[in-house]
Amino acid sequence: MTSHQVVQLLIALALIVTLARLMGALARRLAQPAVVGEIVAGVLVGPTLFGGAIADAVFPLDIRPMLGSLANVGLVFFMFLVGLEFDRELLRGRGKAVASVAAGSMLVPFALGVLLALTMADDRAGFVLYLGTAMAVTAFPVLARIIADFRLGGTRLGTLALGSAALGDLVAWSMLAVAIATLGAGSPDQWRLLLAVPLVAVSFLVVRPVLGKLSSRRDLFAAVLVGLLVWSALAEWMGLHFIFGAFLFGLVMPRDPELRAGVTAPVEQVGKVLLLPVYFVVAGLQVDLSGLAVGWAGFALIMLVAVGGKFTGAVLGARLARVGWRQSVALGTLMNTRGLTELVMLGIGLELGLLGQDLYSQLVLMAVVTTMMTGPLLKLFYLRKPQPVPEPVN
Repeated sequence: MTSHQVVQLLIALALIVTLARLMGALARRLAQPAVVGEIVAGVLVGPTLFGGAIADAVFPLDIRPMLGSLANVGLVFFMFLVGLEFDRELLRGRGKAVASVAAGSMLVPFALGVLLALTMADDRAGFVLYLGTAMAVTAFPVLARIIADFRLGGTRLGTLALGSAALGDLVAWSMLAVAIATLGAGSPDQWRLLLAVPLVAVSFLVVRPVLGKLSSRRDLFAAVLVGLLVWSALAEWMGLHFIFGAFLFGLVMPRDPELRAGVTAPVEQVGKVLLLPVYFVVAGLQVDLSGLAVGWAGFALIMLVAVGGKFTGAVLGARLARVGWRQSVALGTLMNTRGLTELVMLGIGLELGLLGQDLYSQLVLMAVVTTMMTGPLLKLFYLRKPQPVPEPVN
């Protein structure tokens, strides 16, 4: 790495953080989650505007592999936090309703996504499973922020939405793991996938108790960081994606408040302020919406499958659980939040060759639009009427 490249990389990182903060602040002023602004910032520096001249000037080709490496570390941190924030308490007392909403909001868009994949003349099992999963995902972290912003925490609606999204995300990542595993069918190293089962067992039976004993140690963060990186590396070596190791390590973390406080803050500071904005830019460099005018019919079909399938499935699941129509419609609206979780899935699809550039760009735009529409539609369908006193969770 030359001195000139070091200078270019450091300047690029400074610009990325600045742009992410500015666009995030603008998004908040427009009553949108900050992550929407950060994703849009990534798209704006890509080839969509001025034929990529901005990207070529600010992010030269010789530093992009370095940015990609930093983006991958950011993904490790993000997926760790997703697993860490999975709260089993959200399922307690409302298990049937949560399961019904989660099942409906996953199965219907997944089935429609599978049909959409088959219409694209691509019958690869991995692609079919992948596109179905991409249509079914809900972004739990962004949804949690929206619910907090609208002061729905502690209400029946907020609890059902968060519980359903958490359960759905767990299923979605599992489905994605299966889709990735099918891509390696016939590989001489496929036997490594069998090691995923003992890895999960060791995580819960050995690693979790050990981490619980470290909660009061000074070297807590270092120990967690080492374990996180090793688990991510093991998942990648087994033939899965490294994000599954990071997600699993976050999932097995003890729910000790002291331990969480010692780990979450530094991970969020480094991951969300620096590394995730780098990921948005790296993802945005692959998005070209300049030619979308000739593909509006395809994009409209993607939106119909994604939004219609998710909304219909969530509403049907809620109604089967005897949730009122008004709250069912609100649940269908909330479950359409996709945000960064969708972007991560799309990045994996592009990396593995499951998505072409045009389809990837259309799906990224779908992720942005579905996240942006959640707040306004929630106000229209649910919050425009006087709200009852919040119901207790249990």
